[in-house]
Amino acid sequence: MKQLPEAYQRYLDGLGSAHAEALRPVFLESVAEQEHGVLVRGAGTRYVQALVDERVPYGEVREED
Repeated sequence: MKQLPEAYQRYLDGLGSAHAEALRPVFLESVAEQEHGVLVRGAGTRYVQALVDERVPYGEVREED
């Protein structure tokens, strides 16, 4: 298994364990493809969605309300 980029690991480390495990598959998908980064929508709310997004460079995490 490929290692997560530093930004991904830092982001996940900043979350609660259950929340991090819920989002981890999207980060792993990004690592597998190594083409696009991760967009997290609804950060700071109860309803959070993460997805691999072509607008985000690989290895970066962006948050959007």
